[in-house]
Amino acid sequence: MDLGLKGKKAAVAASSKGIGLAIVRILLSEGSFVLMNGRDNQTLEKSRNQLGYPDNLRSFAGDITKKETSKNFIEKAVSEFGGLDILITNTAGPVSGKFEDLTSEQWDDAISKCLKSHIFMIENALPHLKNSKSPSILTITSFTVKQPLSNLILSNSVRAATAGLTKSLANEFGEYGIRVNSLLPGWTRTTRMEEILNSRIKANKSTLDHELSLLTSSIPMGRLADPDEIGKTAAFLVSPAASYITGVMLSVDGGFNQGLF
Repeated sequence: MDLGLKGKKAAVAASSKGIGLAIVRILLSEGSFVLMNGRDNQTLEKSRNQLGYPDNLRSFAGDITKKETSKNFIEKAVSEFGGLDILITNTAGPVSGKFEDLTSEQWDDAISKCLKSHIFMIENALPHLKNSKSPSILTITSFTVKQPLSNLILSNSVRAATAGLTKSLANEFGEYGIRVNSLLPGWTRTTRMEEILNSRIKANKSTLDHELSLLTSSIPMGRLADPDEIGKTAAFLVSPAASYITGVMLSVDGGFNQGLF
């Protein structure tokens, strides 16, 4: 099936590694023009080299949790491609920890990363998306939105707020033809997963093999996701092939979430 992504203009935040990079890779393979983002030029250059420096790829270095940087990120995409069809908002996850162990500064950082950065990018992209014939916004959150996990109270709380934002904007932006969805990745082979596992090893005084065994035993498919599996799902959701899907919080977690919705 042709997803209809050829020639589409996309900006993908926090995409120099992990799930973000996988999304960039899939969009490029589908013929989209993509602006990727990372905090530093060195990491971006390494990622561009990994992708083979395709002609339809551009990069933007900067911390998109900052309001002005988010604005510059969107302006860069519009300047490079002459418009914007797809915005994928993504950020690094907040630190692990229990409520009593966290500081107000860590709460502020989590809100900045996992809520406000989405708001900043969307508000700057909106005028340009209104001019697109097939506009789409995809927020990347987490499967913890539907099934909170212990020792991840920052992610459980703040990403749920972004899910609420996503659903609200799907309702508001429908009149403009702008679809707004959220992707909820499950346990995926990324550096973020390594950080969480290391936190669990420390908290439980256990081993990597033990924590991995506990984790995969809770997943019906019995394994972790590959980043490209998340990337392919994201590409479908932002594509014209998903033209009647909006306001959806889609879990891609191997069946981990046991709820009906």
